[in-house]
Amino acid sequence: MARFISRRTMLRGVGVTLALPLLEAMAPSSALAQSAVAKSAPRMGVFYFGTGMNIPDFLPKDTGKNFTFSPILRPVEKFRDEMTVFSGSYLEHGGGHAGDYTFLTGAVGKRNDGTVENTISADQLAANHFGSQSRFPSMQFSIERGTGYGGNLSTLSWNEKAVPLAAENDPYAIFSRLFRADNPRQRVERQRDFRRRGSILDMVGQQAKDLETQVSNADRQKLDEYLTSVRQLEAQLQRNIDWSKKQKPQPDTTGMSTFNGPYPPHSSGWRYDTYSKMMYDLIALAYQTDSTRVVTYVVRRESAGGVFDEFGVSKNYHALTHHNNNTKDLAELTKVDTIYMQHFAYFLARLKGMKQPDGSSLLDHTMLAYSSGMGINHSRDQLPTALYGGKALGVSHQGHLKLPDMPLSSLWHTMLDRMNVPLPQHFQDSKGPIKELMA
Repeated sequence: MARFISRRTMLRGVGVTLALPLLEAMAPSSALAQSAVAKSAPRMGVFYFGTGMNIPDFLPKDTGKNFTFSPILRPVEKFRDEMTVFSGSYLEHGGGHAGDYTFLTGAVGKRNDGTVENTISADQLAANHFGSQSRFPSMQFSIERGTGYGGNLSTLSWNEKAVPLAAENDPYAIFSRLFRADNPRQRVERQRDFRRRGSILDMVGQQAKDLETQVSNADRQKLDEYLTSVRQLEAQLQRNIDWSKKQKPQPDTTGMSTFNGPYPPHSSGWRYDTYSKMMYDLIALAYQTDSTRVVTYVVRRESAGGVFDEFGVSKNYHALTHHNNNTKDLAELTKVDTIYMQHFAYFLARLKGMKQPDGSSLLDHTMLAYSSGMGINHSRDQLPTALYGGKALGVSHQGHLKLPDMPLSSLWHTMLDRMNVPLPQHFQDSKGPIKELMA
């Protein structure tokens, strides 16, 4: 019989003291079911499949928990009890090729004249709430690096000033950021950068305060908003300094890539199957080590790309969506979408296999949603939308749920509600959390 171990037990040796991680033996067996689930942090991930999907082959024909899996969804069939597919979701300002701008914000996004009107994205509300509790308040993954601002986006995330947050697309760079310790030269440069940023913030903050006595009330209000943003940057800088002093986790990458060299898309010898698994493995590791609790991933961008030589189809994804009911193009669309779903099933299986002390899985404590900025034929409705995981967070999955006129924001509302993230009374254009999912 296993003995009880105090949570205050430490490992001591050679002048170093380390706290043990949470072990099953640290709680009486009668308390495990109640305590371990409650103490496991909630996590969320949002995944974007640009240019929609072949909706007739995505949406199931029947509803309920015993629904019949559609061709595109068959790869995730073994997760029947941990998923809900939605019929009827729409994006108010979606459709066309600008849905990526409004996807997580619900704002107007990109106008026809190219101007952008946006606000903070749903993931960043969660990141602001949990930010101090993990090394990275949020992480942005994408098939293309940067933001893509002005064209097709490479990110879904927007901060409170409506500035897009850049995404990373090289698994090696992401792994290094998450888990590799800085060498001595990098540590010196990092400390120098911290000092420089601190000096700049001190200077601009003081200058703004000096101006307050010289301007009108209206300008004083603007300066107050500016000082608020400076204080937020100061808090972020201090958080970065604090985390830089803490050792990065060393994850178990058994059965995964070694992440021992750059592997950006389109490099020599690059294959999407390998790349996709690396990216999904990294998200799983980031969650498992509690390096972050909030992830967005542009799996497929709008318009460009989306198809690779190994897929064995005749056109790029955007060209296939202009199918004019051509049976070959429709079949190839379904083939491509199914490949993407096979990769997502790999990701779900990875999270399902990461066990928690109480016997639950990491998937039970993580909500993963995907959709797109358009449905079939570039419409703003009948989006390819689904939610996975989150049982331990109080998500009651319904299999295939038909909800006519469901704003996509209601899904984000549901996820944030299950994570206990404070929200304004009116959140985007949501009609409220989806009551059918509430356990």
